[in-house]
Order: sequence, then structure tokens, then C-alpha cells
Amino acid sequence: MRGIAHIALRARHAPDALLRGLDELFDRAHARLCGDGALAALLLAPALTVLVVFGLVPLLGALYMSLFDYELLSAPFAGLGKYAQAVRDPDFWSSVRVTLYYVIGTVPATLLFSFLAAYALRRIAWGRGVLRTLFFLPYITSVVAAAMVWRALLNHPEGVANLIMRYAGLPPQQWLIEARGVLHLISGGWIGPEIGPSLALCCVILFDIWHGSGFMIVVFLAGLAAVPRELEEAARIDGAGPVQVVRKITLPLLSPTIFFLAVVGTIRAFQAFNSFYALTQRPDKALFRPTTNMILFIYEKLYQDHDLGYGAAVAALFTLAIVLLTVIQWRVVGKRVHYS
Repeated sequence: MRGIAHIALRARHAPDALLRGLDELFDRAHARLCGDGALAALLLAPALTVLVVFGLVPLLGALYMSLFDYELLSAPFAGLGKYAQAVRDPDFWSSVRVTLYYVIGTVPATLLFSFLAAYALRRIAWGRGVLRTLFFLPYITSVVAAAMVWRALLNHPEGVANLIMRYAGLPPQQWLIEARGVLHLISGGWIGPEIGPSLALCCVILFDIWHGSGFMIVVFLAGLAAVPRELEEAARIDGAGPVQVVRKITLPLLSPTIFFLAVVGTIRAFQAFNSFYALTQRPDKALFRPTTNMILFIYEKLYQDHDLGYGAAVAALFTLAIVLLTVIQWRVVGKRVHYS
């Protein structure tokens, strides 16, 4: 009888012990989560503070400014009038066209050149370190300093480029001050001068390909170092040629690196300012429209015309365009990336 009573007593207290055990378990989990959350918040606080103060607050301030007519002293509410003004402004659409020409001309060419250079650097053995340094040196050089050198080389009429053109029996060009389209010059006038990027813009594109390829080459070299050589050697043993090995083995395994560089390069190309201003603009003159991209147009409205509302509206439209383009890249191109 005592044994039966003891068993019954333990059975009656078993749910209480189980509940106490669960309570202790939940308390430990809650303490651990709270502790990790507090530590995470503490570690993220500096970066979040910088992001909010220098990113989110200026963005909200620009959106607020775009709704007011700030070129007037009283700054009356303008609603979406500044956005409508941008849609009707031919200079705005000219800056959009210049920006698109620049992005389309810079990003794919820089990616292709950087990949070919990195692939060649990976294959050679002698002088690899020296060549890597030479390729990376322009990237760490000041944009303004490098642009001044290019400006002297492309100076009209006595720059080095025109001296070479005369030596080769070709007519000298105006290079950085040429407003006519490069297709018009190449075709001898068959194509209209307003079609395609200007020669001055092509000079800026070439400069930024040269200046920005060093960063992409370094990243490509890191990505190529992660590609197993065994797969390439196995493909060659199976009879694949060099082009097939690159197309079927190297590029698919390198797709995360290519995708990263494409996204970063596109955003940087949209935000280009230093090279445009240093190469083609004159501080004492009006902006040179054939090389006035969106950033220069916003700069003109904010700091030269002092039309803060209009400049903020254009900046808001510009930010929205970059966000939408990045989302499209992630949704369309990101599906073709192989992460394994």
C-alpha cells in the first residue's frame, strides 16, 4: 500500500515538476536572447547612427525640400510642381541621356577588360606582382590628379594626343570640348551629330575605364583564386578548348563576383562626379551640356542656380531610379548567379 501511495504522490507532482522545468528553460532562452539582442544592438549602434544621420535624415530632408519653392524667400508649398518641372525640362532629359550613355559605355567595358586582365594575370608566372601593382595604381591615384594629366594629354590643340594624330596624318580633334557625337565623326557626317555620345563623353568613359578597372581586377583575381583548377584541367582532358573552359567552367563559378561588380559598378557609374567635373567643366563658365550627367545637373541646380527645391526633386527622382535599377538587377540578373 505504501508503494502504491508513493507512486501516486509522484504522479500527482510530476506535472508541477515538468512545468517548473519548462519555466526554467524559457527563462534561460529569454535571458540568452535578450543578452544577444542587447549585444547586437550595441555593436550595430555606431553603424546605424551614421546611416541614419548621414543617410536617412538627408534623404527625408531632400524629399521635404522638393515639395517647396525654395528659390523664393518665403518658400511656399509647391507640391509636385518641381517634379513636373523636371519632366518638362530639356536639360534634365539631356542629363539623363548623358548618364545612360556613360553607364552603358563604362560598366560592361570595365567588367570585360578587368576580367581579361585578371585572367591573364592568373595565367602568367613572371612579373605577376609588378603587373598587379601597375593595374591597381590608377585606382589609388586621386581622380582629380589623374584627370589633370589626361586633360593635358587631350588638350586642344597642342596636347600629346593631337601631336600623335598629326604625326599619323590624321586631323586633330577637340577631344574634351567636342560636342558632336562620336558616331558622327566616325561616319564622316552620315550620322547626325546629336546621335550617340559625344567625343568629350567618350573621353570621360575611357578615363573611368582606365581609372576604375584596378578595383575590379583585384576582385576578379580573388574570385578566380577560388575557382578549383581541377575542374578546368578535367574539362581540358575531356577535349574542351580555352574558350569553352572559360564559358562553361570559369564564368559560371565566377558569376557571384561578376554580379557583385556589376551592381557596385552600376551604382558608382550613376554617381560619377569627379571625373566629369575635372575633365570637361570650367568653374568660371556654364556647364558643358554634352558631358553634364545627373549628378552635375543636381550640382548646378543646388549650388549655382540656388534652386534648392528643384535640385532636391531631381535628386529624389535620381535616387528612385538607382533603387529601381538595383532591384531589377537583383530580380533578373540575380537568378542567373550560381552560388555553389
